Amino acid sequence: MAGIKDYVNTVVSDNREKIEYHIRQILGLIGEDVEREGLQETPARVTRMYEEIFAGYSVDPRDVLGVTFDEKHEELVIVRDIVYYSQCEHHMAPFFGKAHIGYIPSGKIAGLSKLARLVEAVTRRLQVQERITTQIADIMEEVLQPHGVMVVVEGEHLCMCARGVKKPGSKTVTSAVRGEFRTSAALRSEFLSLLKQ
Repeated sequence: MAGIKDYVNTVVSDNREKIEYHIRQILGLIGEDVEREGLQETPARVTRMYEEIFAGYSVDPRDVLGVTFDEKHEELVIVRDIVYYSQCEHHMAPFFGKAHIGYIPSGKIAGLSKLARLVEAVTRRLQVQERITTQIADIMEEVLQPHGVMVVVEGEHLCMCARGVKKPGSKTVTSAVRGEFRTSAALRSEFLSLLKQ
């Protein structure tokens, strides 16, 4: 199965000329000379970038988990420090950070790399961090039907660090808990302690 990096946003591809035209218009409207050497290819470069950074629209995140395996392991599984890059839907400014996923299988597991692909499929679109966290947890719960899921997402948002309140270095942390993680403080503590190691 192809990874998210093998996909492009086909809607962007199908509308390449229109997008390039509008990027050129925006450049002019902010006061740039769209004919100067450094900007002549910018609309095409931005469009190619959009194909990549918005590739999540071309994929159903549920499908990314792919084939699951029957396995009797019913102890905590964690994949941590999954780096992601996304775009804030409020300002179209980048935000980035790490996602950490823990789950307790109930007889069905996914390949570990599939969890990283799930994060990419969810983040490569216009997003907010809260929704990313919830979507990852909900998809894990729906597809794998584990005993429990916990997702923690850390993010640094350029819409907050480079503009507006301008607080560089500030991070946002969000979490989502499902199943046994919701009812067991000890399980949540185990997950969080393993993230710190």
